[in-house]
Amino acid sequence: MADITAAAVKSLRDKTQLPMMECKRALAETGGDEQAAIELLRKQGHTKMMGRSDRSTDEGRIANYVSLEEGVGAMIELQCESASVVGHEDFVQLANDLATQLAKGPGAETAETLLSQTSPSQDGTLQQQWDGLTNTMREVFRLTRLVRVDGPCGGYVHHDGKIGVVLQVEGGNAEVAKDISMHVAAMKPQVLTIEELDPAVVEKERTFLSEQARKEGKPENIIEKMVEGRMRNFYAGLVLLQQPFIKEDKQTVGKIAKAADMKIVRMVSWQLGKGQLGKD
Repeated sequence: MADITAAAVKSLRDKTQLPMMECKRALAETGGDEQAAIELLRKQGHTKMMGRSDRSTDEGRIANYVSLEEGVGAMIELQCESASVVGHEDFVQLANDLATQLAKGPGAETAETLLSQTSPSQDGTLQQQWDGLTNTMREVFRLTRLVRVDGPCGGYVHHDGKIGVVLQVEGGNAEVAKDISMHVAAMKPQVLTIEELDPAVVEKERTFLSEQARKEGKPENIIEKMVEGRMRNFYAGLVLLQQPFIKEDKQTVGKIAKAADMKIVRMVSWQLGKGQLGKD
């Protein structure tokens, strides 16, 4: 059996952040080979985590990578067990690396496919980066959502990582795209245009407003105009292009985009652990 020195154990502990006794045991089992010990600890950690796979992951963060110049955008949702992990620099790095690789790599439809790809910031694959971190933190992670948009994109992620937006655009500039993405995060529109609303929902609202106007005793010849006016408020609550821009509320988002020679093509907006912003 190889002589396992205190220095060797300390070196392995520094690299893995695992307890000294686990490091010493791994070195003993691998004949003092540090790299083999790291791989053994990863495997053992993965096995231990498998036994905890049913644990809830209510915390986590959303991360994105967007670029108008590169013509791509991507967003991921990485969940974990505890709030204390969410802001840890290594967890933030993993989330950002997942989003970056999804955007700049060959793409991925599933978590497994993405994790098999190379990490943008570390040697090895994203799976190895993931395994090393779960092994250290003893937390269950889940990559619950991922989306890639092939086209120029702006975006925004709230500072706590709980809300994220990717906005596909044509024309314009990155600053306006980010400002509108921040508007989406704050105002939570459901759709881009009026045409995307469910016609049945629109008709139901129109009927309600007409009946309300009649109850107010308004003459039939002006009810239609009143309803159209009130429908603007209805649209402003749901439709991005119809909403007063949060930074300049005398202009709609649609007018702000038009002034910047920007066409908004697609909006992806998530809230951690839920669905699209404004719908859950």
